[in-house]
Amino acid sequence: MNIPDHYRALYRTWLRYAIVMILLGLLIGLSFEESAKRAPVSAVLPAGVHLEAILPLALAHGHAILLGTVLPLVLVFMLHLGLTLGFRPLGAKTLKTATWLYLPGSALSVALLLYKGYHWVLGVRFGHTDFVTWNAAFFGGNEALRAAIYGLAHTAMSVGLAVLVIAFWRSMSKQTGN
Repeated sequence: MNIPDHYRALYRTWLRYAIVMILLGLLIGLSFEESAKRAPVSAVLPAGVHLEAILPLALAHGHAILLGTVLPLVLVFMLHLGLTLGFRPLGAKTLKTATWLYLPGSALSVALLLYKGYHWVLGVRFGHTDFVTWNAAFFGGNEALRAAIYGLAHTAMSVGLAVLVIAFWRSMSKQTGN
């Protein structure tokens, strides 16, 4: 099968990203387990508060694996399957746009989850169990900065994914004649 050069470049980039993110996801999972041990359930930290304190790190682990590994692998497979079935190849600009939006957006999302996870876990380890106050202190208490960074991460990731999926959908109706 003839695979266009811009597809090869996307495959290489997204597969490398998936490898890095699966390793990062596994390290985050290990870090989550170790951090949970350092903040054990006790009279000061009852079970519900313990779960609420460590949950953001568990979410970072899951998001790193899903957004950073599973979804890129599925999208690479989808694009390759489209070529195999004779769909019209997507343009280099479309693939580059999807790459430059989705990958940094998903990496920033995982980084934000890590930051939030350690903000909570370290706060609990140092005796801060008033989560309303501790949540207000997130990003130094700057709600505008928090909203802007979360909005940037999610928007970049979503638009990159939408560009790729919509372009792929449109290419399905146009066979190349193979």
